[in-house]
Amino acid sequence: MADRNARLAALMQEADISHKSLARAVVTTAARASEDVACDHTYVSRWLKGSIPRGNMPQFIADAIGRKVGRRLTIDDIGMGDAAVSAVRPELGLDFADRPESTAKTVADLWRADLAEAQTLVRSLPDSAAWNAASLRWIVAPPDGELTRTGNRAVGAVDVDMVRSTADAFSMLDGKFGGGHARRALIQYLHTDVRPMLDGKYSDDVGRQLHSAVAEALLLAGWMSYDSGLHGIAQRYLIQALRMTQAAGDRLLGGSVLSAMSHQATFLGRYQDAATLARAAYTGPGPALGPTMAAQFRAMEARALARLGDERGCDLALAEAERKLSQRTAESDPPYIAYFDEVELAAEIGHCFRDLGRSVEAAQRGGGSIFADGLNNRSDFFATMVQADAHIIQGEAGQGFDIALSALQLGEGLKSARCIQYVREFQGRVTVEMRRATEFRTFEEQARQFRLWQ
Repeated sequence: MADRNARLAALMQEADISHKSLARAVVTTAARASEDVACDHTYVSRWLKGSIPRGNMPQFIADAIGRKVGRRLTIDDIGMGDAAVSAVRPELGLDFADRPESTAKTVADLWRADLAEAQTLVRSLPDSAAWNAASLRWIVAPPDGELTRTGNRAVGAVDVDMVRSTADAFSMLDGKFGGGHARRALIQYLHTDVRPMLDGKYSDDVGRQLHSAVAEALLLAGWMSYDSGLHGIAQRYLIQALRMTQAAGDRLLGGSVLSAMSHQATFLGRYQDAATLARAAYTGPGPALGPTMAAQFRAMEARALARLGDERGCDLALAEAERKLSQRTAESDPPYIAYFDEVELAAEIGHCFRDLGRSVEAAQRGGGSIFADGLNNRSDFFATMVQADAHIIQGEAGQGFDIALSALQLGEGLKSARCIQYVREFQGRVTVEMRRATEFRTFEEQARQFRLWQ
């Protein structure tokens, strides 16, 4: 028998509610949600002994007791948080919900299930239909109503700033050490500190700021999960981030989320999906779209088109990206897109030309895409590996090997499934003839010292 549920017992005592009264209240609460459930006093006894019911029953219990004590309760409050894992639905997080309240509950369930390593979600593969449905809903959905909430905990602008600052700190760690380094710590922070804020008390203005900040944090969680090779949970975080931007009325941030979806889709070989998502990112924000964001979205479209072999379409998208980026000013775009500059665009161009087989141009145009500041190790690793690829494709094996060694050194501290994939692609480009050469044996002896090569 599981441990006794002390939290539920304490809340029942606070509410002054008997076993039979709670059972009736749960049935009534379920009926309000159009569900017909069986429940009597024996069910309550089993819950108090530690049994956790399946389906939506834990939330019905929390809502029923919450009505009695006069505040909103979560399934963690009633000692049944594990129910989100034991009864997790495979489709959790794939829907673009009708209401912001549903999104808040969904992300809480996702964070809890992620921390419990629910394989159904964490290790699942992305669903193309979910990408398409979410992007369409975001484009055509009407604005949400007011986000005013009357919860128990007061939430203000300082709390929103705390969420943004914490996410910024995790973003720095992500770029320097890879998504696998602090991903779980970010999810733990969101579950422990941010979830209660969403259920708190705030004005419409603070609510919109809060939902925008949480959307940014979810976007980062999606990136870090994707970088860790956890594509199913990454897709779910990005879809919920997109829904949060809808609640916040933040169309620009919504475009950035769609761009991230496009990036993931390209990595997974879903090139047509990737191109569609990048175009949705570009068109969705409308007149509010600034030049830097427009350039980044066009670059994502170019990446997908290059993989599709659409040379003309890729060239047009890259030309538009360069034109847009030349129009940027210090005030033209939100602060979170400031990272995308000429160096970043050069890296994207290098990727595109490599994928189109234009290796000479890839080496020339992508050569200026290294930050070398110690803060963007993963970006530098990617750009350097693309340069190594370009030289290998040209038959310049010796130079390609030297550049690859530089990349492996950059990647030594990175915990990133994407970095491993880049190394595997490089290995696949080394021909049998190149492997017979002395310079390859010398290179491989040195490469074996690095974790990513191993």
